[in-house]
Amino acid sequence: MTRSEQPDTIVWISGATSGIGAALARQCPYENATIINLSRSRHPELESIEVDLTDAASWFRVAEHFTERLATFGGRRAIFIHNALHHHRSFAGEGVLGDQVAEVMANVAAPLVLGDAFLRAAAPAVASGVEVGLVQMSSGAARLAYPALAVYGAGKAAMEQWVRTARAERVVRGAGPWIVAVRPGFVDTPGSRRDALLPAVLFPAAPALAEALVTRQGVLEPDTVAGQIWAALPPTGERSVLWFGEAVGAP
Repeated sequence: MTRSEQPDTIVWISGATSGIGAALARQCPYENATIINLSRSRHPELESIEVDLTDAASWFRVAEHFTERLATFGGRRAIFIHNALHHHRSFAGEGVLGDQVAEVMANVAAPLVLGDAFLRAAAPAVASGVEVGLVQMSSGAARLAYPALAVYGAGKAAMEQWVRTARAERVVRGAGPWIVAVRPGFVDTPGSRRDALLPAVLFPAAPALAEALVTRQGVLEPDTVAGQIWAALPPTGERSVLWFGEAVGAP
């Protein structure tokens, strides 16, 4: 693809097949943007690159894809939104050890490695004046202790600290992508509905989530929050984490 054939905007969204990821793809405000889905599942309309967050080998394939697409990118902006997660709920020290390992790989390690890979691959684009941005989708679990979300919450807290530090590093270097974490609030997604159906003994917040989905109190629609997120990008000011909505079922 020559520079003249390249899109003005390219956006990667991990997990663009459902929930917030799909809404972010639908609500993308840039006309004729090329949107690429990074997921285990193919998107019916978008270009899709297969990635399994529990499999480190697939992270390298995504890194190679970033490098290939950004090495000669001649458009105006390139953005990566890491939104995908591994859905697993269990108390620490309980359940299957292999499931815990998979969750640590997907929800703790993968966001940091993929974020690093994107920043690394984007260096030529940054040098040529392209607007480059990275969004790490976080959660209120980064600061609230939800029983059964020990790994998930630790992963989101680590993600937010990685964002803070990566932003500080860009200041030291004097150039680079804008970087921000986003806590979207309680959004009505397939994952939220799965959580609401779990027995309280496994996930104590489940009854509160189920009630909120019925009353709609504090619940955001995916397309609504996706539009709000896009409207806040690129971020301004010093905030490393953007907040939307409110926590539901917090202890």
